[in-house]
Amino acid sequence: MPVLVMKFGGTSVATLDRIRRAAKRVGVEVAKGYDVIVIVSAMSGETNKLVGFVNETSPFYDAREYDAVVSSGENVTAGLMALTLQEMDVPARSWQGWQVPLLTTSAHGAARIEEIPTDNINAKFGEGMRVAVVAGFQGISPEGRITTLGRGGSDTTAVAFAAAFEAERCDIYTDVDGVYTTDPRICDKARKLEKIAFEEMLELASLGAKVLQTRSVELAMRYKVKLRVLSSFEEPSDAAGTLVCAEELIMESKVVSGVAFSRDEAKVTLVTIEDRPGIAASIFGTLAEAGVNVDMIVQNISEKNYQGHKEGVTDMTFSCPVDQLKRAEKALEAARDSGALVFDRLETETEVAKVSVVGIGMRSHAGVAAKMFQTLAQEGINIKVIATSEIKISVLVDRKYMELAVQALHDAFELEKA
Repeated sequence: MPVLVMKFGGTSVATLDRIRRAAKRVGVEVAKGYDVIVIVSAMSGETNKLVGFVNETSPFYDAREYDAVVSSGENVTAGLMALTLQEMDVPARSWQGWQVPLLTTSAHGAARIEEIPTDNINAKFGEGMRVAVVAGFQGISPEGRITTLGRGGSDTTAVAFAAAFEAERCDIYTDVDGVYTTDPRICDKARKLEKIAFEEMLELASLGAKVLQTRSVELAMRYKVKLRVLSSFEEPSDAAGTLVCAEELIMESKVVSGVAFSRDEAKVTLVTIEDRPGIAASIFGTLAEAGVNVDMIVQNISEKNYQGHKEGVTDMTFSCPVDQLKRAEKALEAARDSGALVFDRLETETEVAKVSVVGIGMRSHAGVAAKMFQTLAQEGINIKVIATSEIKISVLVDRKYMELAVQALHDAFELEKA
């Protein structure tokens, strides 16, 4: 029988009533002739509660025990979903990560999936099981310990199962009814997309859109897994949700498909650093060792160099998540104290936001950057940093202008129109 993967997020299984609602959706797909693999998250709020217990018990916790505790929320949901399906006379069984087994690396708290053998679950399908309810977010290390995949890891679990079992599709059920041109809470003209290319979804996910975890989109793109994002709270239909698929399955793409944003950005400038080969590697190697995720990078002409006071110097500006700013400052100051880096001072800004336009149509259309910058200028919004790729343009602006920038760009590129 064909296999369908269905993933239910925490809000979709937050109560017993919602688990029953989700189970009915699974029953509909079983009646259509599918063998179904259901991936479940912990009930809404449960993982945060478990993380709190760990932090309260042991602030400097053993990561292996952290995984043992926080993975338990998914086990509860999987068991309850299997029981609910059984009450509906649907042959179902729950599976924890080690039972599959979902094989991962040993990086506790942020493990990566290595392999998903299909023999155990396929054997049970052959014996009459119609639904395998798998606890998301978890696996087993080479040492035989429980591991977790990082927050949002159930999305990655679902896509990995769809790839391993060559599923017809992977349906991600959440509390939104699809992927929108931007956040409807920011722009009331936001439109739900019928289809979006993997590359566009990957950019949107990495730029702040919360619909799908970035790693899950990467996996789907690599293995050509069709993803459908839809709401567990709306009536099911063939037209529901948004299909995330290969570019060739989309007849004609708009130049810009969406506007993404991230509020929680910080801007850092190293003033007056040496302008020599290897300096960038030294700076960003230091930040990488400290676990700082750097995004936008710009090298500027130093004020000293510009005024002719000193030759061979430059300024380096980058952005990073605001919650990693202290870590970045500490690492750079330590490098300066040790003599590994030489710079005059660090300048930081925390009241900034990143706004991005994304679209595969940019590959074949000129003028997107000019239109974006002109639109922001007309609204009196100053651009602090610019970064581009083949299908995106990102700018850093003052946070107080973020919503205005999103709305103006959405209007300028006419994203409300299909």
